[in-house]
Amino acid sequence: MSTPGPPKLRLGISACLLGQEVRYNGGHKRDAFLTDTFGRYVEWVAVCPEVEVGMGTPRPPIRLERRGEETRLVMPSTGEDYTDAMRAWGQRRVAALAAMDLDGYVLKKDSPSCGMERVKVYPDREGAPSRDGRGMFAEALMERLPDLPVEEEGRLNDPLLRENFIARVFVHHRWREGEKAGWTRASLMRFHERHKLLLMARNQNGMRRLGRLLGDSGKGTPVTDLAAAYRQGLTEVLRRPATRRGHTNVLMHLAGYVSDALDPADRAELTETIERYRLGLVPLIVPLTLIRHHVRRQGVEYLQGQAYLEPHPYELMLLNHV
Repeated sequence: MSTPGPPKLRLGISACLLGQEVRYNGGHKRDAFLTDTFGRYVEWVAVCPEVEVGMGTPRPPIRLERRGEETRLVMPSTGEDYTDAMRAWGQRRVAALAAMDLDGYVLKKDSPSCGMERVKVYPDREGAPSRDGRGMFAEALMERLPDLPVEEEGRLNDPLLRENFIARVFVHHRWREGEKAGWTRASLMRFHERHKLLLMARNQNGMRRLGRLLGDSGKGTPVTDLAAAYRQGLTEVLRRPATRRGHTNVLMHLAGYVSDALDPADRAELTETIERYRLGLVPLIVPLTLIRHHVRRQGVEYLQGQAYLEPHPYELMLLNHV
């Protein structure tokens, strides 16, 4: 019997990143990693706010402008103001996306509609723009779906941010599967146990807080309230990428489960490999592959179920670069 492959994920994306010619100049910003590599595991839901709100292609550029205390979305060359139209359309579009079981979203950086952060905002008088804006559609998306993993394609060029985003996407998918089945206290505890080491690598104190949240909750606490509180805490912990120090702590923790059954040579090899990772001499995949080998050979059931050992498909090679 063949082993089932990873789940097919559904993610929203700025349409230009898929190669659709929807940019203001009639061009695109196709991203090969997203389309060709990650795309093998993804059903993309393409969105171009500017086209869908009624702007043509090609079109004059738009930008964010600060007018007093308010930020407006305008087309400087024509004087047209798209703020109200974009906000009304954005609310409807995000409501439709919320019903589509998305597991993440990839936005176009620097876009006045899609930029996640550091978007230029121009002053209402002459002067240099500030870099403190957020695209108008991106703002509506992130306000409506605060737990959805969201990233910009530019930030995904950073190996740490790329790995963390895709790990979050798979965690989000597993969370949704739990929601569909209906959360119970027992299933929330199982979910936490499966992701314990993934959380530990990012924030050990955060992982412990989530464990206490589940352990200390009284039987009178509604499961829906418990799940909501856990989900909020889970999102906060996973937003921060794991550090080399965090991964090293988890690797040493994992080694404690298998070391006693190893002969001296294998034990020394494992210790040395983890140390090489700590020093930055080898990527994470090297000690992790060795630990996976010992876990399988020894049949350590608790570790075999840990998401940390396989947070995303091996073929993505994300752990080769962190």
